[in-house]
Amino acid sequence: IRDGLVHLFVRHSTAALTTIEYENGVLADFSRALGVLAPDTATYAHDSRWGDGNGRSHVKAALVGPSLTIPVGGSSLLCGTWQQVVLLELDANAGRERTVICTVTGE
Repeated sequence: IRDGLVHLFVRHSTAALTTIEYENGVLADFSRALGVLAPDTATYAHDSRWGDGNGRSHVKAALVGPSLTIPVGGSSLLCGTWQQVVLLELDANAGRERTVICTVTGE
């Protein structure tokens, strides 16, 4: 497309989508911030109920969100210079297959 929107949605409750400058310092800062909001050492009701140990993963994913909408102009994504689109695998039980739905609208 020349001009329009790209919408991305991850179909999982322990993964998220965002944009970030994919640089070691920023990634460490972001990981630390998520750890403050949903610490690995906290007790999660989800873990007590299901016993799968990923309650913090659900909370972190909900805080970041499952979707992004990115404008397109001149047949290019209109991201900032340092913005990269990233899928965050937040599940404590990593190794799951993930599906991202991409919807494109425009002309």
